[in-house]
Amino acid sequence: MPKARPAYPPECREQIIALARSGRTPEDLAAEFEPSSQTIRNWIRQAKIDSGQAEGSTSDDKAELARLRRDNTQLREEREILRKATAFFA
Repeated sequence: MPKARPAYPPECREQIIALARSGRTPEDLAAEFEPSSQTIRNWIRQAKIDSGQAEGSTSDDKAELARLRRDNTQLREEREILRKATAFFA
């Protein structure tokens, strides 16, 4: 399985989104730049959601949800450790 490549810099995404909004198709942009046309379409859709032009989860909402899930996992692990320690010393 190939390794995942690092995320594209935000400046690159913004530039490609601006070119797409100026009338160029995702296929044209994919041929000129590295991301696939589907990736470019996803970026355009997410940019519309973030700007309020479309409904959906914004990037900030997704980041907060990911952070809360990480915190929840850590708290569950800590609770499990304390439960085992209590059982061991009781």
